[in-house]
Amino acid sequence: MRYFIVDDDTASRRMLAKIIEEDHLGLVIGEAKNGKESLPLILAIHPDIVLIDLLMPELDGIETMEQLKTQGFNGQFIMISQIVNKEMVGEAYEKGVEFFIHKPINRFEVRSILKKTAEQFQLKHSLIAIRESLAHIESSTPLKKQRSIKEIVLSLLNDMGIAGESGSKDIVAMMEFLIHQNNTSTMLPPLKELYEAAANANTSGPVNIKKESKSIEQRIRRAIIAALNNLASLGTIDYTNPKFEYYAPRFFEFQEVRLRMRELEADVDEPMKVKINIKKFLQALYLETTEKFFHG
Repeated sequence: MRYFIVDDDTASRRMLAKIIEEDHLGLVIGEAKNGKESLPLILAIHPDIVLIDLLMPELDGIETMEQLKTQGFNGQFIMISQIVNKEMVGEAYEKGVEFFIHKPINRFEVRSILKKTAEQFQLKHSLIAIRESLAHIESSTPLKKQRSIKEIVLSLLNDMGIAGESGSKDIVAMMEFLIHQNNTSTMLPPLKELYEAAANANTSGPVNIKKESKSIEQRIRRAIIAALNNLASLGTIDYTNPKFEYYAPRFFEFQEVRLRMRELEADVDEPMKVKINIKKFLQALYLETTEKFFHG
């Protein structure tokens, strides 16, 4: 993988470059100390992934990202930030950020996220090739699949201990909606669209879409919190548990998993309110489901 780092902090740039090189995660092909300086460089050398600081002088990370996309750059973005502002994080995800790396920089988190992003990058290009190939097959010809979308999704949810949660039905409906769209993009549409799709799929008669969408959001949120608790519990018992190692870094923020693990280890009476990213969870589930659906 070819990386470009944009950060006004020299120490952060050096640390990220060192981790990438020492852990053999790819090649750093360029750096810039601010968004304005990075624009012509990124557009000229087209890196696969841009690691970009959220808060910078002149052009911040989100503004830089928008300008790059407007000018035709289609690589992936990872945001670097010590800001935990919910609105700013949400805006970054809406604009196309794949993941966040939090400051102060942690080697384990960087390694985990970059490996995960590289997997998504490869999957995206595999999906495009597969769907271009499928486009030549007549739409009326049924494709033989080893497992249905529902079976795959429930298998993944079962691994995280939430296949029996009420929100699992809504999650299955969302994955079926996304894959049947036959969209080459690996990014999700707005959550509102997904809630409405699930509402329409899970009801047979007239329904108040707005009200049902709110109910679906709450059911999914509860299911995701249950998954976080289950995985954190596995990690507390055995940090090398294969389900913990596989699902925790893909579906949740590193800090939230570690916080929940520490609470379990300390056996606190009133755990802190869990902050979850529904879109991140569904994004990871969509990528996993798509890969298994098309690759078997």
